[in-house]
Amino acid sequence: MNVYDSSRIAEILKSLGHRETTDIREADIVIFNTCHIREKAAEKVFSDLGRLNQIREERLEQGKETIIGVTGCVVQAEDEQIWKRAPFVDFATGPLTYHRLPEILAKISRNKHNFIIDTEFPAEDKFDFLPKNHASGGCSYLAIQEGCNNFCTYCVVPYTRGAEYSRPVEAVLTEAQRLVEEGAVELNLLGQNVNSYHGEDRMGHERSLAYLIRKLAELDGLKRIRYTTSYPADMTDDLIDCYRDVDKLMPYLHLPIQSGSDKILKAMNRRHTSGDYLRIIDKLKDAKPEIGMSSDFIVGFPAEDDNDFQATLDIVNKVKFIQAFSFKYSPRPGTPAALMKNQIPEKVKKERLEILQTLLFDYQNKFNQASIGQTMSVLFESKGRHAGQLIGRTPYMQNLHAKVPEDKLNQIVMVKVTSATTNSLTGSVVGE
Repeated sequence: MNVYDSSRIAEILKSLGHRETTDIREADIVIFNTCHIREKAAEKVFSDLGRLNQIREERLEQGKETIIGVTGCVVQAEDEQIWKRAPFVDFATGPLTYHRLPEILAKISRNKHNFIIDTEFPAEDKFDFLPKNHASGGCSYLAIQEGCNNFCTYCVVPYTRGAEYSRPVEAVLTEAQRLVEEGAVELNLLGQNVNSYHGEDRMGHERSLAYLIRKLAELDGLKRIRYTTSYPADMTDDLIDCYRDVDKLMPYLHLPIQSGSDKILKAMNRRHTSGDYLRIIDKLKDAKPEIGMSSDFIVGFPAEDDNDFQATLDIVNKVKFIQAFSFKYSPRPGTPAALMKNQIPEKVKKERLEILQTLLFDYQNKFNQASIGQTMSVLFESKGRHAGQLIGRTPYMQNLHAKVPEDKLNQIVMVKVTSATTNSLTGSVVGE
């Protein structure tokens, strides 16, 4: 979602006549789009702002002004602290108000010395005010849902992104059609809780993500459909059936569980148990036996003991995730978990994370090694480090690089996997 938001911010600036530069010292406007999900990500913003301030002062000595802005979830969470910690910042907007950038920049041009902050949860839909989303390659992000109503005790998203909102079906289909016409062959549907999608159709009837996927699959030219991020309790049977019925839906699902311990899941206010999660996995594999699973894990949540941590390892051994993201618990200000007793020492969190990641990487490596000799469809998305090399993704979101003619960029090509590491595959184009 942050990648999507950043691209939309860039489109707003281009519509105002600005152009991108890869040299920050040339930039008249610099905007940091931020994430507040972990403390490290939030603190990095202020560190980067401090370095940018030095460049701003150097440019000022040359008679050049620099407008500095911060957008995203850190703004929504920190509010006026942005200006107190970085008083040289000109403006700050939350993730729901960056569509007001033209108005904000106009105000700054009239009065450079006023700090502007906008952290409202506006009544208007920001998607109605953004420039048209354009395809930037073979794969395009398409936001269909925003916000979250789950209030997991460790998470700031409901406070920074607001309540769940689903875009109307017709708006999504219209945007999808345009992206495909512009060259997108894969669409990745985005939302903080994407499988809770309940957008209205033109008749005013609420429709599910399963309905939307089936409608998107009817688009000529669209070859692949993905979606992220999902919530276990919202994995409905009709959505699971899509893996059996819709060939364009990739056989890969990122479904965060966070912990294998029911005690910890309850403390996290997750609306599922480990047993619920495993039953969903069974249904998915019945519908699509070759499906690959990815997940998120948090270790060291308050009161997590050795038995709770072992339950997480047990889940990993049962599901055999092909990819995963794992983190030490990071207390976020304003969340219930930050005030819980029995906070886990940093040393213990570090040790548990190392054990978990070793196990996760082992399964990821085994899956990649098992890919050797297989022929897979690969969407090539970028140039590699070596001449004549392109990098793409398999249906299972594995990175694969191969020697491929440059005219195959943003196209799907059949590739035979020849070697593998934990993080990537190497292959050769079939028939060459």
